Amino acid sequence: MKRIAVVDNEKLKDKEKNLYIQSLCPVNRSGVECITVAKDGRLSIDENTCIGCGICPKAAPYAIKIVNLPEILDKTPIHRYGKNKFALYSLPTPIFGKVVGVLGVNGIGKSSAIGILGGLLKPNFGDLSKKADYKEIIDFFKGTETQKFFEKMQQGSIKVSYKPQHVDLIPKKTKGKVIDLLKKVDDGDRLNEVVKELDIETILENQIDEISGGELQRVAIAATVLKKANLYIFDEPTSFLDIKQRINVSKFIRNLCDENTSVMVVEHDLIIFDYMTDMAHIMYGSEDVYGSVSGLKPTKNAINVYLEGYLKEENIRFRDKKVKFETRKSFSEKKGEELISWSGISKKLGKFFLSAEEGSINKGEVIGVLGENGIGKTTFVKILADVIKKDKGKLSTNVQVGYKPQYLESGDELVMVVLDDAIKKYTNQIIDPLNIKPLFEKKLSELSGGELQKVAIALCLGKDADLFLLDEPSAYLDIEQRLIISKVIRDFMELQDKSALIVDHDLLFLSYLSDKLMVFDGVPAKNGIVKGPFEMEDGMNMFLKKLNITLRRDKESLMPRVNKLDSRLDREQKEKGKYYYA
Repeated sequence: MKRIAVVDNEKLKDKEKNLYIQSLCPVNRSGVECITVAKDGRLSIDENTCIGCGICPKAAPYAIKIVNLPEILDKTPIHRYGKNKFALYSLPTPIFGKVVGVLGVNGIGKSSAIGILGGLLKPNFGDLSKKADYKEIIDFFKGTETQKFFEKMQQGSIKVSYKPQHVDLIPKKTKGKVIDLLKKVDDGDRLNEVVKELDIETILENQIDEISGGELQRVAIAATVLKKANLYIFDEPTSFLDIKQRINVSKFIRNLCDENTSVMVVEHDLIIFDYMTDMAHIMYGSEDVYGSVSGLKPTKNAINVYLEGYLKEENIRFRDKKVKFETRKSFSEKKGEELISWSGISKKLGKFFLSAEEGSINKGEVIGVLGENGIGKTTFVKILADVIKKDKGKLSTNVQVGYKPQYLESGDELVMVVLDDAIKKYTNQIIDPLNIKPLFEKKLSELSGGELQKVAIALCLGKDADLFLLDEPSAYLDIEQRLIISKVIRDFMELQDKSALIVDHDLLFLSYLSDKLMVFDGVPAKNGIVKGPFEMEDGMNMFLKKLNITLRRDKESLMPRVNKLDSRLDREQKEKGKYYYA
C-alpha cells in the first residue's frame, strides 16, 4: 500500500528527541534506513521503506503524520511542496457556461488546485527539481476535459482572472484610491456598470488601506471581473460580507457565465455555495497531508454527498458521521425562565443611532442575530456585554456574561495558558471537539485566522457565565469547522443550561443552532432598529422577505436551500408568505 509521510520540522527542533524518534523505528532497527536525522537536526522519512507502524506519529503527534493513500491515488501526484510535505493528486475541471464550485475543508489543497488552473502555480508532478511545462501537464490529463482546458491555455485561447483568498493582504501590496486601482484593470470599459452592481460607488475616492473588509472584498471582485477573461476564479468571495451582500455577489457571479465563459468558486457558506454554483467537485484527503478531487456532480448531489461523508464512485469515506439537519422542538414549548431583558434602549455613536424595542432572552435559549453590516449588531452586543454604555432605556444587568468580540486579538501568550480554565473544566465538551490540543504550545500570534477563531470561542465558553455573546464565530472557518462549532455551542448550552446570543452571516450556521432569531432593520451607517427575539420561522420570514429569497428544506438532508428566483417553489412560497421552509 502506498503511503504519504508529512513532517513539520518547525515543531521538531530538538535534535536529541528526533534521534530518539529515529531509534524507535522498527525499519531503522532492522538495518534499513527509513527515518533519517540530518546534521542540522531535521528529520525526514523515506515513504518507500516506511511500513506505517504508527510509532513515530505517536511519539510526535502534531509534527509527524503518516497516512495510507486510497488505491485510487496509487499514482504520481500533480504537485508536491517538498519532501515529506503536502501532495495534491488531481484538479477540478472548469466547464464553459457553468459556475463550478469546490467543496472541502481547509488544508486540503483547494487554493493550490485553483492556483494551478489559474497559472499561478506550476505543478512539479512530485519531482521537486523542476516545474512542468504544458506538454507534460497535457499528457498527464490525456483523455479528460482537463486535457482540453490546458491545451486551450497553451494556445492562449483561455485567459484567467483570479480573485485571491486573502483580500486583507491587498492594502499591503497596493496603495492609492479605489477608483485608480479599478481604472488600471478595466479592459472592457465596464467600470461604471460593475461598480454599481457591487454597490461600491460611495467608496471610489477612498484610499484602499482605509476601507473595511467587506468593501475590500467587493473591490477585489470588481477588479477580477473588470479584466477581460473567459475563466474567472473566486477564492472565498463572500468572507467579510453580510447576507444581503452575499446574495447580491452570488447573483453577480452567476451572471458572468455564458457559452464562452467559465467560473470557478471556492466557498464555505454552504447555502451561498448552493445558490451560486451549478456543478461541484468535493475535495477529500487528509488535512495538511494530501488532497484529491472527486468527479463533477450537480451541486445538489455534491452537497448531499458531502453531508453524507461518502464518495460512492471513489469508494472513499471522508467523514465518520453523516450530517443531518433535524427539525427541533420549538423553544416556546419549554417555557424557560427569563435571564435578561431590555426595553427602549438607544445609543448614538457619531452619526449612527441604534434603538432596541422590548425584548428578552430566557435561560437555555440560543438566539441567532441577522442583519446587514453597519446596522448596529456589534454595538448592541457590546451594550449587553457592558463594553459600552447605553444612552437610554432599561437593561437588566444581574447576569454574568461571556463575550467573544468580532475582531480577534493575538499576542505572545501560549494557547494552553490562555485556555487554562476551559482545559480544566471542558476538555471533553470544547477542547477535544474543536481539536485545539495541537495548538497548545503555539503563541496566539502564530495562529491562522481559523485557529484563532476556535481559541476565541473556547475562551468565551470557558468563562463562568450565564449568557454567552459570540460575534461572528463562523468567520475564517471552513464548512466542516462551522458544522462542528455549531454543534459544540448547541450541546454546551443544552448540557450546561446556559444561553447564547450568536451574531453571524451564515444562514445555515444560524439555522442549525438557533432556537429564535433577532432581526436588525434600518439603514447601514445611519440607523439600526433591534427587533425580536422571534420564533425561528417568523424571524426568518421577516428577514428573507427583505432579501426577496425563499428557503426550502432538502428532502434528503433537510438542509435549508435557496429556491431559484421565480421558480415554481419560489412563487408558491411567496404567495403563502412562507419565505422560510414551505
